[in-house]
Amino acid sequence: MTNFSINKLIIIICLTVAIYAIFLIGSDAKKVMDEIDNFRFEYVPLILALVVAGWFCLFARWEILLKHQKIIIPRKKNMQIYFSGFALSVIPGKVGELIKSQLLKTNFNISRKISAPIVIIEQIYTVIGLVLVSIVGILYFEIGTYVIGIFAIFLIIILSIIQSKKLFDKIFKIFQKRKRFEKFILPLAESHEVLKNLTRGKTLFYASLLSVMYWVLECIIVYLILLSFGIELEFLVMIPTYTSSIILGVASFLPLGIGVVEGSLTSFFTIHGIDISVALTLVVIIRVFTRWISVSFGFVALKFSGGFSLEK
Repeated sequence: MTNFSINKLIIIICLTVAIYAIFLIGSDAKKVMDEIDNFRFEYVPLILALVVAGWFCLFARWEILLKHQKIIIPRKKNMQIYFSGFALSVIPGKVGELIKSQLLKTNFNISRKISAPIVIIEQIYTVIGLVLVSIVGILYFEIGTYVIGIFAIFLIIILSIIQSKKLFDKIFKIFQKRKRFEKFILPLAESHEVLKNLTRGKTLFYASLLSVMYWVLECIIVYLILLSFGIELEFLVMIPTYTSSIILGVASFLPLGIGVVEGSLTSFFTIHGIDISVALTLVVIIRVFTRWISVSFGFVALKFSGGFSLEK
């Protein structure tokens, strides 16, 4: 990684720590300590097992997309490369998930023109899974109906652009004029057919299925965290409550939706009658399990994949 990338990463992590500190300071210490004293630690092994299971759903999706492009590499190295992307998922733009594209080029001389579209499509499939899972509980959370509905329309527009060469070229030209997007979109200049083919047929079905499985597992994790604090929120109510906050975070274009996810999820929990002090603490713990453990693991993978030695 470049010094610039490391500096950005440090800034984002410091900002996150500051946000979480504010959340915890804003909590009623006595209520929070009472809840923590009643925390059921027997749920933790199951939660961690589900976290890892979710990672492998995403890795299986990655392998399907690679095989579609006839990219076959040793599984051990492939896992190192894939999980390296977790570390830089906190950085938006080309330096984030596109680190996988650079690692494929460095280790196996696979052109970024071939691999970059796969990384982009991954994010689209993640959103597809998020919307599909959200629909299951949409009738149980009125605010979620609007958030999920608007985002679903946006997703349909994105898929329509991918399927239409004319629309794709028009959008590409618009972004090409903006210097800040240049490095991010240049690898996609001749990739329309790749993007189009990766969102069709069996690939569409299996990649979407694995995306749904990932989000279902994450929703179960959140549900178990609530149960571990003795909070019983109906599962079908919890699903749109949680996914709506994630959708708002995605729409914010902030790395991991930092601040937006935490703030909206806290608000949604209070709507369901959870005390704000407890909600603030819950949100921090949820984000640690669902995002920051994977980011930490990503740094381990980055070490083994050679990601720290990349200069550009």
